[in-house]
Amino acid sequence: MRFTLKTVALGALLVCSSAAFAQKGETIRIGMIEGLSGPFGNVGQNQLKSWQFVIDRVNAKNPAGVKLEIVPFDSKGSPQEALTSLKAVIDQGIRYISQGNGSGAALALADAVAKHNERNPGKEILYMNTAAVDPALTNEKCTYAHFRFDADTSMKMEALTTFMKDQPKVKKVYLLNQNYSHGQQVARYFKEGLARKRPDTQIVGDELHPFGQVKDFAPYVAKIKQSGADTIVTGNWGQDLTLLVKAMNDAGLRLPMYTYYAAVSGTPTALAATPDIEVYQISYAHSNYSGEIGKLSDEYKAKFKDDFYTYSIYNAAVLLTEAAAKAKSTDPMKVAAAMEGLSFKGFNGDSQIRKSDHQMQQGLFISKWQKVDAKNKYSVENTGYTFAPVKYLEPYISSTPTSCQMKRP
Repeated sequence: MRFTLKTVALGALLVCSSAAFAQKGETIRIGMIEGLSGPFGNVGQNQLKSWQFVIDRVNAKNPAGVKLEIVPFDSKGSPQEALTSLKAVIDQGIRYISQGNGSGAALALADAVAKHNERNPGKEILYMNTAAVDPALTNEKCTYAHFRFDADTSMKMEALTTFMKDQPKVKKVYLLNQNYSHGQQVARYFKEGLARKRPDTQIVGDELHPFGQVKDFAPYVAKIKQSGADTIVTGNWGQDLTLLVKAMNDAGLRLPMYTYYAAVSGTPTALAATPDIEVYQISYAHSNYSGEIGKLSDEYKAKFKDDFYTYSIYNAAVLLTEAAAKAKSTDPMKVAAAMEGLSFKGFNGDSQIRKSDHQMQQGLFISKWQKVDAKNKYSVENTGYTFAPVKYLEPYISSTPTSCQMKRP
C-alpha cells in the first residue's frame, strides 16, 4: 500500500508565477454561496473560514499581484436561495463564485451562470465548484464557466469499490443515503461497481431518506440491524451522518462503515463517542499531511480551533492565481481559457483540470478512523482519533470518461 504524499512547497500557492499580472493591484472578489445557517451551517462556516485563511496567506505573500477577497452569501442550503444569492452577486458586480455543498444548488447555479454569460457578454461569471459531486456537472450538463475541484461521485465510487473488492469481510451491504442526486448516485454507482468487482456480495438494503430533515435515525438503524448487514455504505454528510452515527451508538450497532464525508464537521466527535467502530473514508485528502500542507492544517486549527478539511479550496486558490498569471488578466473568460488543461502543484502533488470537461484529475485516498499514533498524530476535532491513510489510488484508477460536449464562447 502506498502512503507517500507528493508534498509541495506552499510557495506554489503563495507565489503563483514569475509572470507579472497585467491587472496589477486589482482585487478578484469571489462570492461564496453556501449554507451558512440551517442544518448544514456548521459545514458552510468551516469552509468560509477555510477560504479566508487561504486567501490571507495568498495576499500576504503576493503584495504586488492581484488580491483575492471572499464575499459570503448564505444560501441556507437551498437551491432557490442559492439562485437568489447569485442575483446578489451579480448586482454587486462580483464575477467569480464558489459553491460546493449540495449538487442541487450546484446544478441550478451552473445553469444560471451559463445563461447569464450568454446574455451578458463582457460581464461573465466563473464558477469554482469545491465540493458538489454530481457527475452530470462535468458530463451532460457541463458548461464552460464551471470548474470542479473535487472528484465526482462516480470517480470516488470507482476507487472505493476497487478497495472494497479486496475486503473479504464485506458480504452483505446496506446502502443508506440522502434522497437527492448525490445520495441516489452513491447507491447507483456502488451497485454497478460491486457487480463488476464483487458479484458475490449481496445488497440487503437500499434506502433513501429526506435530506437534512431526519432528527432521529433510530428507525433506520433498526432496519439495518434486521437486514443482517455486515457493512454500511453511505454518502451522507453533515448532520445526516452525525445523527446516524449517534443512533448507531445508542443501539449498540458496530458495523463497518464506508463513507465519503466522515471527516466533515461534527461527525468525528460522534465517531469518537462510538467505541470500536470501523470507519473508512474515500476522499482526495486525509488528516495527516506532513510538510507545508501539514503546517497549514496545524495553523488553521490554532487560529480557528477547527479542522481544515476542504482542501479543494486550496487547489481552487492555486489554480485561480496561476491561471490569472498565465492569462495576464482578471477577466473570468480569459482566466477560464487559461485554466483549461492547466497542470499545477496542488496539495496532493501533480494535479490537472481536464480540458474536455473541467474536471480535476487527482489521486484519491482510502483513510481509516483510528486512534492517533506516532505516525498519524493529527487529532481530528481534538478527539484523540484521526483518519489515517491506508491506500493511495493513482489518478488513472478513479478517472472516468466524460460525455461532455463543451460549448465554448
